[in-house]
This record gives sequence, structure tokens and C-alpha cells, in this order.
Amino acid sequence: MNSANGAAVVVGVDGSESALRAVRLAATEAHRRHRALRVVHGFIWPLLHSPIHPATEGPPGGGLRHQAEQLVLTAVTEAEQASPGLRVTGEIIDGEAAAVLVGEAPTAAMIVLGDRGLGGFSALLVGSVAVQVAAHADCPVVVARGTARTDGPVVVGVDGSELSLAAVGFAAETAALRDAPLVALHAYRHPVSTGPGDIQPLVYDESELRADEERALAETLAGIGERYPRLPVTRELVRGRPAKVLAEASRRAQLLVVGGQGRGELSGLLLGSVSQSVLHHADCPVAVLRTPPVTPDGGVGPGEGG
Repeated sequence: MNSANGAAVVVGVDGSESALRAVRLAATEAHRRHRALRVVHGFIWPLLHSPIHPATEGPPGGGLRHQAEQLVLTAVTEAEQASPGLRVTGEIIDGEAAAVLVGEAPTAAMIVLGDRGLGGFSALLVGSVAVQVAAHADCPVVVARGTARTDGPVVVGVDGSELSLAAVGFAAETAALRDAPLVALHAYRHPVSTGPGDIQPLVYDESELRADEERALAETLAGIGERYPRLPVTRELVRGRPAKVLAEASRRAQLLVVGGQGRGELSGLLLGSVSQSVLHHADCPVAVLRTPPVTPDGGVGPGEGG
């Protein structure tokens, strides 16, 4: 996560209502974090060699470039109305939307975008641009989906992985900024035997398994109380499939935070199965962290601090 003081919150827009919801969320996040907001539109038409300027015999307001300028202006106005006094800029960048937004990631504090754009297929629960950006961006990606709530906790999925630590740090910072409680949720399943030809159920002690999982959850949260002494933190240990448990928890949350790839997932995946699932099924905005945050000394840390 880019921790430079000058990094702006970036929001991708395409003229859809989903994008305007993202603009409102991004404006609020930028205001909370004392950062500027940068409205970006990926303008793909030059890549398709299409005429983008109005024809000489056409109306002055014609042309795709003019339409792009208008939708960016509308988004900037929406952001300024959502957070008066916020510094907002807008830019049209030639290129496909996902590539443009991923290109913004190295200098962004976070990227916010809608769950479905104008070009999304109705059968898709989350648009391909949102999935691609969450899978490739080197900064937190927040997808504005589900119900926008101002109450309820910030819920973070915890599984003991390095990205889970990053997610906890980001979630704690966000909860503190929102004056909201933090719920650290760890879902676990019973061990299974994977030995060749082994058809016998694996024998294990449920109480010992739960105690091990509780220790792992406590270790992941170590230091959060010191950095955020006034932040209410609840640990929840639930037996069940992580994706399902997190989706259910999102019904009471104002934000769900997950690492882009969890423990036990294939290393070749850019976006893990759990984060993919919650992007499609969560009932609140989702933040995905694909890379750990970098501390000022160049090391990897759990968050920016408070």
C-alpha cells in the first residue's frame, strides 16, 4: 500500500450509477484520510481507431471525447457535493479502464470503483473491471457494492497469512477513522485426511483445534490495541467455509476487508477464491489488499498506524 503523504484516493468512473456510488464512497474516504480525490476515466476509443471528436457538420456537443469530459465533470461535481471542501481533480486517460486504474495504483492511497459498469453483462454479479483491478493493483481496492451503511462494524477476514496481517492493519485504521468497532473474523474447518487411499475420517480433538485457531487469531491481532487503544475490537471464531461466513457477516458490516490471497490458496492465483467470492456476494462495500503495506523504513508492516 502506498503510504506517501501526497497519495490521493483514486476513483474510476464510466458514467454509470454504480460509478457515482463509488464516487460518493471515495469522496468520504478521501475526506476521512485528509487526502485529495482523483477522478479517472479510462477512454478506450482511441485504441479502437474510432472517431472521437464531433463531425464538422455535427452539433458542438457531439463526440465521444466531449461525452467523456461531461461524465468526469459530473463525477467531480458529485464528489464535491458529497464532501464540501475536498480537493478533487478529474482526468481522462486513453486506455482500457482496468489497465488505466491498475496504472494509477503505484501512486494511489487506494482505488475505489463500482461493482458494475456500463458495459457489464447482466449475468455478472461483479463487473470484470472490478475483478481485474482487485487482482492486479498494488494498493487497497475498494469495490462499492451492496448496502452503503454508516453503522455496524468494519469486518476483516483473518486466516494467519501475510496478507491477512495487512488486511487487519488496514481494517483497524479504517475502523478508527470511521469511529466504528472492528470485528476480526476467522473461519475454520475441521482437518481432513489427504493420505493416498485413506478412507478413514481423521481423528482430532475439537477443543484443541479451536484453541489453536484462537491462538492464531490472537497473534494476528497483536499490537492493534497498542496502536488503536480506543478502538473496540471483537474476535469471532466461526466454524464454516470462510467465503460463506464472511458473506453472512457482511450483512451487518459497513465494510468488509480481505486479503487478496489467503493461506492455503494456490500461489499462482492473482486473486484468491475467498476474495473472489466475497466480491461477488458481499452485502456491503469490500476492500481487497493484494500486497502488504510498506513501512517508511522499507519493511512490511501491518498498517499505516493511527
